[in-house]
Amino acid sequence: MTSFNVFVTTLVLAVSILSSYLSMTTEATQNPLYRFCSNTTTFNPNSPYKSNLDVVLFNLSWNAAQESDCIYQDADAGGVNGTSNYVYGNYLCRGDVNSTICHGCVLASIEFARQNCSVEKEMIVWYDEWMLRYSNQSFRSTMSVYPYFYMWNVENATEMDKFKQEVEKTMNEFASKAARSGKKFMVHEANISGFDTIYSLVQCTQDLSSDDCTKCLQNATSRFPSLLDGKRGGRVCLPSCNIRYELYRFYDVDEPPQMTPQLVSPPPPSPTDPVTVPKECESEISTIESLQFDLETIETATSRFSEDNKLGEGGFGEVFEGTLPNRQEIAVKRLSKSSSQGAEEFKNEVVLVAKLQHRNLVRLLGFCLDGGEKMLVYEFVPNKSLDYFLFDPAKQGELDWSKRHNIIGGIARGILYLHEDSRLRVIHRDLKASNILLDVDMNPKISDFGMARMFGIDQTEGNTKRIVGTYGYMAPEYAMEGLYSIKSDVFSFGVLLLEILSGRKNSGFHLTKFAPSLLAYAWNLWNEGKRLELMDPLLKDSCAANEFMRYVHIGLLCVQEDAYNRPTMSSVVHMLKSETISLSQPERPAFSVGRITQRHEFEPAPDRSLSDNGLSISTFLPR
Repeated sequence: MTSFNVFVTTLVLAVSILSSYLSMTTEATQNPLYRFCSNTTTFNPNSPYKSNLDVVLFNLSWNAAQESDCIYQDADAGGVNGTSNYVYGNYLCRGDVNSTICHGCVLASIEFARQNCSVEKEMIVWYDEWMLRYSNQSFRSTMSVYPYFYMWNVENATEMDKFKQEVEKTMNEFASKAARSGKKFMVHEANISGFDTIYSLVQCTQDLSSDDCTKCLQNATSRFPSLLDGKRGGRVCLPSCNIRYELYRFYDVDEPPQMTPQLVSPPPPSPTDPVTVPKECESEISTIESLQFDLETIETATSRFSEDNKLGEGGFGEVFEGTLPNRQEIAVKRLSKSSSQGAEEFKNEVVLVAKLQHRNLVRLLGFCLDGGEKMLVYEFVPNKSLDYFLFDPAKQGELDWSKRHNIIGGIARGILYLHEDSRLRVIHRDLKASNILLDVDMNPKISDFGMARMFGIDQTEGNTKRIVGTYGYMAPEYAMEGLYSIKSDVFSFGVLLLEILSGRKNSGFHLTKFAPSLLAYAWNLWNEGKRLELMDPLLKDSCAANEFMRYVHIGLLCVQEDAYNRPTMSSVVHMLKSETISLSQPERPAFSVGRITQRHEFEPAPDRSLSDNGLSISTFLPR
């Protein structure tokens, strides 16, 4: 094609684009639900990458302008595939959106990307009915599950547990059918006894194989229990697929989806479907100034930090109960002037916890930086912490197997949310019984994120010279080498699990010279075929032997010395839920024979109980 012909073609397309852009409907000009612009790789505005990106966006807009029912297209440019300046891109319109609307949607996305992700090589933006993506890394025919975002309806369903099961069952049943369809798009209406009709929609990018499409949709569906938690409507959107359910008909295509639908403009999103939009985590407190309390409000709420209002204290400072003017009960964590949690850790906890929302995480209401004070304001959790019940002979009896079973599952789901389902990968680094709070129904809530670390979606581990945490719960690779990862938290969960099963602390455990820790004791009983001897005697009448032994097995898998052998929390959650999943044989747990020098170097003073004050170690450990 001559340069003149290219010019004419470009001019015609430009006129077409302008005409379409001016006539776009509100669907194509609405604000995006979520965007991701990776700042890990950027390009110069005058670079070859920018030129190749322009070509890719041009080709995508050209393809979208063709008179065809084209809901998906990809394009690439750059000369030599795989080079640093190569660009890959695609768009996906919802299956019930007609080609005219889809064209306008793609144009709106391109304009948004150019204005808001102007120098980032990797970008993805989601709207209600479409998505645009480009990157310098090839993703064609590859299932991608990160980054993602989710939304939910503000209202809870009745009979939440049953509703969650029915939704998950319904979505899983027709996901594989959708994966085998030509469009990889399907809607479904299910009449479920006791509920209104559930309307569901699933879709994959058309470059995926049927198997990968099925896996992607299953990945999205698996996030429902922890993210949407029994809401009357919700969606999860991944780069390669998306799913949504509502109790109203939100799409414009009739079943069966294999029939050619009447393509009309879809209705605007329901106003009762608010967005929970993940944003790249900011590091400054100024991003959450709306959460700041003034000192006078906190002093009034706590009766000026009265001793009668004190809930407890530890190395970090004191915790007080309080009541706000609107009668909301709160817990105020008042950091001591000598607290090891400095300004950086304080800001870390504020920013981190404010962005985390899960039923098994304690909810941060705000903070106070006033009058030389550093305070965190949390929801009030009335039943104190797990160790308050678990390690007190007078209170252990209140934790029968039903309650412990619920606590174990809740802790596991909370950690899974931090590792896989929150906005970024979060490693807690200080999971212990005193950091598990119990609400009025004895449901667990993970607390104290001052030592937590946030990772990018592709980062799996970190290293530090400053070891923070609590003796007895720290994984060996972290205590010895400063290496931490999601498997470090898995280790801590395993310790917690064995403590809950036995009613004994791991730290300071003394039974015989052959069992210097609870982990070693459990390991010895396992090898000797005496696993039931680990059971807290108070559980004998409420816990089935087979279930107990399975939970011990899972606990030992979590505390294996080699981090690589430990399961992920997603696997742990599945193991806890299903008795049909076979379990591998555990290897020796860490610290079972005293791998870390002498125990007395790390033990607290005899009169300082970790369960009473929540002390944390912040020191260098020998290598």
